[in-house]
Amino acid sequence: AYTQFEIDLKKEKDFGIMFTHHVVTVILITFSYITNLTRVGTLTLCLHDAADIVLEAAKMANYCKCQKLSDLLFLMFAIVFIVSRLGIYPLWILNTTLFELYEALGNFPAWWVLNMLLAVLQVLHCFWSYLIIKAAYKAISKGKVAKDDRSDIESSSDEEETGPRSKTPHSTITTNGTGGANGTNGYLTGGTCSEEH
Repeated sequence: AYTQFEIDLKKEKDFGIMFTHHVVTVILITFSYITNLTRVGTLTLCLHDAADIVLEAAKMANYCKCQKLSDLLFLMFAIVFIVSRLGIYPLWILNTTLFELYEALGNFPAWWVLNMLLAVLQVLHCFWSYLIIKAAYKAISKGKVAKDDRSDIESSSDEEETGPRSKTPHSTITTNGTGGANGTNGYLTGGTCSEEH
């Protein structure tokens, strides 16, 4: 069993990609504001938020143990993600910044930086779309959405809950994480622990 501190310190499998995504996003937002290209930054933010709403709804349905609703929302998320990030984003935002902005304002250093950041986001979109399509294929073929491989935190929490329980009853002594024999780690437990939690 992991302590919460150990769970918080664990890195997800795509930590480097997520870190890159967040750094590029912060730089892009800041850069679009500084260079007075706020429309590009705002449209990019709004476009990215569209799929996140459905993803969070799918996660809530999964936490509430509504598997069919969770699967349906995940498939809806996959469609919204692919349409918005592989369709609308390159055809509308990238096309505008690469070609129309160049025709209107000509070649200037900020144009290169802006388009480089937007292109990095597009590469990340392609990678994540591959992972989403793979998960959606598993969902359709197996009848339910496969577990998110990225989330070590959620899987380790599930392992703690479903792992084998000790057959010895807990005592009523609290240890405050000072190495007590009963392993309660600061939680006061009753005289016996029910096996059917």
